[in-house]
Amino acid sequence: MTPDSAETDGVRTPKPWTLPTQPISMTQLRNVGVTPEMVATRLRAGSLLRLRRGVFLAAAAWPEDPSARHLALARAELVANPAAVLSHQSAAVAWGLPSPGFDRWCEQPVSVTLPAGAGHGSQSRAGVHHVAGLPAEQVTRDPAGWPVTSLARTAIDLVRGRPLPEALVILDAAARKLCEGFVASPRRSDYSNPQLVRAARDQLLGASSRPAPAISEAIAATESARESAAESLSAGHFRLAGLPTPVFQARIDTPSGVFFPDCYWPEHNLVGECDGAVKYKDGEAYVQEKWREQVLRDLEFRMVRWLAREIMSEPWVVVKRVARALGF
Repeated sequence: MTPDSAETDGVRTPKPWTLPTQPISMTQLRNVGVTPEMVATRLRAGSLLRLRRGVFLAAAAWPEDPSARHLALARAELVANPAAVLSHQSAAVAWGLPSPGFDRWCEQPVSVTLPAGAGHGSQSRAGVHHVAGLPAEQVTRDPAGWPVTSLARTAIDLVRGRPLPEALVILDAAARKLCEGFVASPRRSDYSNPQLVRAARDQLLGASSRPAPAISEAIAATESARESAAESLSAGHFRLAGLPTPVFQARIDTPSGVFFPDCYWPEHNLVGECDGAVKYKDGEAYVQEKWREQVLRDLEFRMVRWLAREIMSEPWVVVKRVARALGF
């Protein structure tokens, strides 16, 4: 008779124990009376999963969503390394920050940061281990209570070594979330409020000790008003090309209503729109967009458009198109 079973009238029955709905270590299981043999029995039955060496999760708690699976594996790494903190791409998943490329953060290996001397050299580690001292104000807790680098620190960790357009994808999204945290109920105007924008940039700067010139430049160019990764990429490529900086999500009042185009160059009377698949989830959204464009054209605004996939894969094509429209 195994320790994971009991015998009644000669019949062996499994000894019940509550399977973990959060990653848990073998040491923690032993503390509540669960033996390695009991774990092995559940593993063989398929009701328990081994997330990494020495860390387990109930099979029923294994999520279907790729981002949630990434976080489960990242939290397993925290269980195995109690001094660790979710960081870099795993923190980006926790914060919901966009990726500047075609791949998603959750498709990358899990990432944690440990203080020096905290056992980061263990051969049993999974994912990527970073070593850094994290000030207390740069560590917080996610909604489930797991330690994670702050939003600002996460953004700074991710932009190191990235070109300006990619850095802005991350920084703009982080600044937008920071602005949301400054007010009880954010309005569209809050994202372009100079005081809130400055406060968000200050937090980003504060999360980077002695920032490199490239990071300082990227933070100075950060705008929380930009609503998508494609807008941020566009802003970065326009800046690198020396094009005039547009107003993003500017308010344009018309007899048919108030419009907020992606880009607006008032001195050139030029409206720019970056079109992505998310923008048109149904036919009605497409019709409404075409109607807004026609309203602006009837009011003698000039228009230039580009696709999100163009700015991601062929930014020079977009830059030339916009430069022509601007008369450069």
